[in-house]
Amino acid sequence: MSIDRDKIWTGEINRLALDDRTPAPAGRIGLYDTTLRDGEQTVGVVLDPEAKLRIARALDELGVDRIEAGFPRVSEDDARAVELIMGAGLEAEVWGFSRAHPKDVEALLELGVGAAVIESPVSEGKLAAYGMSHEKVTGRITEAVSHAAAAGMTVAFFGVDGSRADLGFLERVYAAAVEAGAKEVAVVDTIGAATPEAAALLVSSCRQWLGPEVPIHWHGHNDFGLATAAAIAAVGAGATWIHGTINGMGERAGNANLGEVAIALDALYGVEVGMRFEHLVSTSRLVRELSGYELEPYKPVTGENLFIRESGAVASQFHDPPAIEPFSAEVVQAHRGMVLGKKSGLDSIRIKASELGVDVPEDARADVLAAVKAAGVRRQGLVSDEEFRELASAVLAGRG
Repeated sequence: MSIDRDKIWTGEINRLALDDRTPAPAGRIGLYDTTLRDGEQTVGVVLDPEAKLRIARALDELGVDRIEAGFPRVSEDDARAVELIMGAGLEAEVWGFSRAHPKDVEALLELGVGAAVIESPVSEGKLAAYGMSHEKVTGRITEAVSHAAAAGMTVAFFGVDGSRADLGFLERVYAAAVEAGAKEVAVVDTIGAATPEAAALLVSSCRQWLGPEVPIHWHGHNDFGLATAAAIAAVGAGATWIHGTINGMGERAGNANLGEVAIALDALYGVEVGMRFEHLVSTSRLVRELSGYELEPYKPVTGENLFIRESGAVASQFHDPPAIEPFSAEVVQAHRGMVLGKKSGLDSIRIKASELGVDVPEDARADVLAAVKAAGVRRQGLVSDEEFRELASAVLAGRG
């Protein structure tokens, strides 16, 4: 399911740079989507159970391995969404979310959820805010994890704010969670403060503490714009599961963007992931539609402008996509095209005229370009295809 390498145009320097560095993971990296829980924490977003089911189906088609269906104790709607998604017959594993609290665990068990992350704060700052000691929080974690595990649930312990925790306590609390029955652990950068180097340190430390048999997740946020880089570093250090959301939705600056991380792993690092990239743009659009949020048009991978060109200098190379793009629009099934405005050039006029079937003789292109530029400046934006037709017609008519 890896991307066709003939459609990736990133050059040889990346490969040369990687040759003498950390080797790529031996196996496939799992993609864990938390759009329906952490993504819904985006300010103002409310997804009803039916909307969550539509998104879950899209995530399944996209090739996501695990879908975090929600946190049932939040509301009846959240519990209903988990129930609907569990009954949808998806290929992806359906996971739940719980605090280290008996009633949260019971809510998952009542719904028949077979796997869940169980979270607890682990940083000194968070524990102080809650008035909890190391001993008290460790006891709560042990109780919740052991209860879930004894009931047959697969548990991944999720240490909230782990990137700001004391490493000594972090080692003890992860060890306690695993001893209580957690089969996996998640290293968590709750406030997006971890550098890629810190992400690697945390993951490699967990690997050293817990041994090679315990799968390690990385869950990162994007407050400093480093979520994708930190996720890549976590994989290099031994993480085998990456958490993220569609479009990077989430609180504050959002979560790691799962599509961006997946395409970077595959296209730039040669790491196997299961994402079906041809469905990424359509999934992005569905989530935007249902959440009521738009993306920056220049957003990596799924932004509307990624394969759209206005610049005349680029238009002269438009016929040769590898000259102006890092990967083919076919990889994500995005639209590729030319638009007109202030920055257009003669080749822009030639390409647009051909696209629209408008006959603009070569000796008239400069005059049409001048009219297009003037219109773009006047309206401080793009010139529509219909307006181009009108401008070209007026210029040609004026030439007699």
